[in-house]
Amino acid sequence: MDVYEAVTSRRAVRGFTDRQVPREVLARVLTAAAWTPSASNVQPWHAYVLTGAPLAELKKRAGERVVSGDPWDEPEYEQYPPDLKSPYRERRFAFGEQRYGGLGIPREDLEARQRAAAANWDCFGAPAALFCYLDRDMGPAQWSDVGMYLQTVMLLLRAEGLHSCAQMAWAKYRKTVAQVLAPPTELVLFCGMSIGFEDATVRDPRTGRAPLDETVTFVPGS
Repeated sequence: MDVYEAVTSRRAVRGFTDRQVPREVLARVLTAAAWTPSASNVQPWHAYVLTGAPLAELKKRAGERVVSGDPWDEPEYEQYPPDLKSPYRERRFAFGEQRYGGLGIPREDLEARQRAAAANWDCFGAPAALFCYLDRDMGPAQWSDVGMYLQTVMLLLRAEGLHSCAQMAWAKYRKTVAQVLAPPTELVLFCGMSIGFEDATVRDPRTGRAPLDETVTFVPGS
């Protein structure tokens, strides 16, 4: 797949078929993703891959928490600034309106929104998932490196005909994830990622992007 096609066709897919993802495909993707750049080549990412029975067990445990109304785990990092300013606040609001509006859920129906969000912890039906950790002693630059790693993984998945959905939501159930993965205590869970073949019957409109002149400045004379 052409790089431009991989970039423009990648999106957060929230509906997967149960078609299994071959282990050799995942290994090929993650072997290539190891070439992601990182400052001084520290390679701060720690990835765990789940399929089959281990993933089913995680989904079961997470589902039990949803049903019981168990509160989210205390955060280990701040997903958004408490006072998200313009234009970021408006972009986040527009995403929520489009996401839940596409599902036919009005803004005031908080219960229905929570039910829709609960699909995160079933990996939207995906048969494979990746959980990305980094050492809690790492700083902002290393978190940026991890972001580049995850983007590389997602683009390589597109090259294999697969889709994905990166999910910071899993950090809210980090203790449940740890029960299954048993990561070292010095690692912090950044996000999960659902991986699989898209279920084209699931209605999930793609979110747009800001126009170029909102995010890019061509310096005069360049």
